[in-house]
Amino acid sequence: MTRSGANALPRHVAIIMDGNGRWAEQRGLPRLEGHRRGARAVDLAVTTARELGLEILTLFAFSSENWGRPEAEVQGLMELLSTYLQQERRRLVDNGIRLQPLGEIDRLPARVRDLLDAVVAESADNRDMTLNIALSYGGREEIVRAARTLAQEVAAGRLAPEAIDPEGFAARLFTAGQPDPDLVIRTSGELRVSNFMLWQIAYSELYVTRTYWPDFTRRHFRRALAAYGRRERRYGLTRDQLGGDG
Repeated sequence: MTRSGANALPRHVAIIMDGNGRWAEQRGLPRLEGHRRGARAVDLAVTTARELGLEILTLFAFSSENWGRPEAEVQGLMELLSTYLQQERRRLVDNGIRLQPLGEIDRLPARVRDLLDAVVAESADNRDMTLNIALSYGGREEIVRAARTLAQEVAAGRLAPEAIDPEGFAARLFTAGQPDPDLVIRTSGELRVSNFMLWQIAYSELYVTRTYWPDFTRRHFRRALAAYGRRERRYGLTRDQLGGDG
């Protein structure tokens, strides 16, 4: 058990950015306008994380299930992603932020992949902060992909089945080499993880706010971090193992 401490920061924060569509619908606006406003919140979250000194920020931007949305909405989201990469690539590089995509990137349109690859290459040597963008991402799909990789290695004789362990499994995930999220923030008030980083968040602290993502500000981010700082992390220990009342 560890107490984070009132002034302690998590190394890795992951955010499920939810509520763009409902934000727009409540205002009588097209859903895409909600996503557009949500892109502004992304910029603010990245800036805040960098200023506070977080090591890793992971943003759930586009799930594997999102491909099933109406074609016009998907195309609009891809355009917003392209715009973000074009506008922010210089600032990411200049501020020491390394961009790391997570997910089935080969499913993205070629123009988006090209932009993404360019920013990844330009920022590869940055070490001040890592920005993970989960795109075409699903937690179950990631686990299946890792299991398939291990099965291929076993079939090829490069790995013994008994040698497979949690550390080796984690090394085949998109986040290989990164610490697991300490804190997962979900906006919009939904109480579910929505197929997000199912392996990595086994012991993450969860923080849910009813605020829709387009309205998520520095104040909301700091409030989530303050809540994390007041918690005791138990990493699956039982009350008996902890001692006392727990």
